Formats: sequence, C-alpha cells, structure tokens
Amino acid sequence: MVQTNKPSLLIVDDDPLISDTLTYVLSKDFDISAAESRDEGFALIADLLSISPSIKILVLSGQSDEANARHARALGAIDFVAKPCEPERLKSLLFNALLVQDAERSADKAPAPVKDSGIVGDSPAMDKLREQIKQYAAAPFPVLIEGESGSGKERVASSLHQLSPRSHKPYLALNCAAISPTLVEPTLFGYAKGAFTGATSARAGYFEEAENGTLFLDEIGELPLELQAKLLRVLENGEYQRVGETQPRFSNARVVTATNRDLRAEIKAGRFRADLYHRLSVFSIAVPPLREMGQDKLTLLNHFRDFYAREAKSQPFSLDPRAQQMWEDYHFPGNVRELRNIAIRLTTKYPGMAVNAQQLEAELDTDQAYPQEIPLASDSKALIELARKQLQTLANFNLDVTLRQWEKAYVEAALNMTHGNLSQAAKLLGINRTTLYSRMQTYGTE
Repeated sequence: MVQTNKPSLLIVDDDPLISDTLTYVLSKDFDISAAESRDEGFALIADLLSISPSIKILVLSGQSDEANARHARALGAIDFVAKPCEPERLKSLLFNALLVQDAERSADKAPAPVKDSGIVGDSPAMDKLREQIKQYAAAPFPVLIEGESGSGKERVASSLHQLSPRSHKPYLALNCAAISPTLVEPTLFGYAKGAFTGATSARAGYFEEAENGTLFLDEIGELPLELQAKLLRVLENGEYQRVGETQPRFSNARVVTATNRDLRAEIKAGRFRADLYHRLSVFSIAVPPLREMGQDKLTLLNHFRDFYAREAKSQPFSLDPRAQQMWEDYHFPGNVRELRNIAIRLTTKYPGMAVNAQQLEAELDTDQAYPQEIPLASDSKALIELARKQLQTLANFNLDVTLRQWEKAYVEAALNMTHGNLSQAAKLLGINRTTLYSRMQTYGTE
C-alpha cells in the first residue's frame, strides 16, 4: 500500500453506488477504505468506538428522523447528517472532526502535573476515584478497571501510569478487541523470523517494548481463551516466549486492564478464566457512570466547553436556566464521551451564545428510556418526581411510547445479562418464557 499523508477515512455503506460516489468526491483529501454495512448500524457505532475510542464517527443517513439522530449521537457519533448532503458541507464536517481529533491528541500528549490524576470532577464518586488512583499508582501489582463504555477507563489507566514511579518509562496500550484473535499472541509477545507466513524478520511484542513501564490491555474480556493461560503465566512470573522461539524472555511491565463486561458472568459462562480474573484484579477500580456524578455533569461541561472554545478560537457558549436544568436531569447513556461530543457540537453551533432548552434538547437522546433511572416501585414519591421531570423536559411526550420504550429496554437488558438465555431472562423479568418471546417479536429483538 502506498503511504500518504492524507488522513484515513472509512466509508461504510451497503450501497456500492454511494460508496463509489463518496470515494470519488473525497479521495483528493482522504485516504479512503470502503466496507459494506450491516443491519445494525447503531451497533456498529459502539463496536468501532470499542476498538478505537478516539475515532470520530459521522453518520450520514436517509433515515433522518430526530430520534435516530439523537440516538446515534448518544452512542458516540460526533454528528448525524441527513442525506443528501452537499459535498462541500460533508468535507467541512470531516475537516472539523479532524481538528477536534488533533486537539484531543495534543491534550493527551501534554504531561500531567505531578500529583495530578487529570480526573475532572468534585463529586464524592470522583473524589473516591482519584484517591484510588493515587493509592494504587505506586504499587507494581495489576489493576482491573471496570466501567461502562464512554466512562473514561482509558483516562484512569493513563493516570495510573503518570502518577507511578514508572511515569518516565514506556506506556503502551492495546485494545484486545481491535485486532484479529490470531494476531493477539504475536502482538503481545513478539515473534521470530519465519514463525509464520509473512514473518520476514523478528519483532518484539508489547511486553518487551513496555520494558519496566506500563502495559494497558483494554477490552480484556475479548482476549481469546487459549491466550489467557499465557497471559496468566506472565503475570505470575514475568516469563513469556516469542512466537516461534523456545527461549524464555522476561518482562517487568505493570499490567493494567479494562473491561465494560461483567467478567464474573464471563467466568460462569466459561469464556474467562477465574484464576486470570483474580490475578488481574489484585486492585480493582470501578469508574462510575456519569448519571451518578451529580453536579460533575456541569463541571465536565465547563471543562470541555472551555477547551474546545480555545481550540476553535471562539467564545464559549452558555446554558440558559431551563437548559441547565435539562442538562442536570439528563441520563447521559453514552457517559463522558457523549457529553464531550455534545460540547463539541454546541461550541460549533452556538459560539458565544446562550443555548436554550429547545436547542439543547435537539442534542440529547431524550427519546430513549434506560432502566437504571427507575426508582424502586415502592418509592412512589421518587416515581412521581421522575415523571414530573420528564413531563417538564421532554417535548411531545407520549405515555404509550414511553411505556413501550421502558419495556423494550428491560427485555433487552435481561437478554444481555443472561447472554440470550430466554428462560433465565424471563425469570429475571418475572414473566413466563412464552410472554417474553411474544414481547421480543413485538419489538423485533434478536
């Protein structure tokens, strides 16, 4: 492949004509790859971000109703554009996304002040998180970071390294979901010349290159089962072998891992080794979801708003009182990643302006319902308060639609928790299996 200085752009569409047209229009400015789409476009957003959290996703869709736009943004897309879109506008949006990405990379490369975790927020949850990072940073033992997608697990891993005595040593990060399972072993441990087809020279792996620094393994739940024993061996005595070699090598790298899966459930399902889990979780850190961080929603908004306004050389926006209340009440299903993307869009659309509730509502995924917001059924006052807030903040509220959304969310949550086992999911929901199957057909749930 010819190397170019153009930024890389992946076009995903099931219509070859659209892919070819976009390639023709954008190939002058971008190094383009194209792939066919799949049925679940929204799921693709989450999968791409799990592989590369810094990737910028722009959704160009003919299904341009407001609910789809909000949901795509909540999942992590930087923006949603209705088809057809003028080529110059599309280029402008793509170049803006590149500017945002460059600004974030520059900020990430900037050294953090000594004794500063780089974690923003003043809530008790954030105070606890910072305290855990400082407490565990100096130790040589593994740390397991658990949390929802978009909650900031990568930032926690980076902070553990920056505050450790290893901060002047290498910090390497590998997303276990980002590469083919057949390449995980040579990537981690290296390989000898001729070890496999294409191995024209020997190469060091991440454990060797990390030396006495830190190796961050993201999405550790995706590590193939057959490699988990080899990782356990390194954690126990530092010993590993390059693929194609018999001579043992040793690594003193500190291993930090992260996952958005419930590894205990993965152990029960036979997909993750219990002994590896216990070894990885000598220390464990739970990154709280944004919905549990109270006033930190505003603190983070101000942080990102000021940062992107400086980068854009524009005046920061503000929220009027009703918009601010809407912001505080919003559930942020996409966590800090979603908040950051909203701040980017508001900075672009309303520089130096006071954003009102109607303008803000267009950026929020208020059409979706999330089970974690429901209080206990016995707490009628909390239920009434939740209903009052939703009636105040949601435009065009419809009770039937809302109830269907709640029900669909619970069905999907139960199926996710039980890995698709209908009997177990029905038991969790307190209904019989036949009723659950009927509800799944109604909502088109796979």
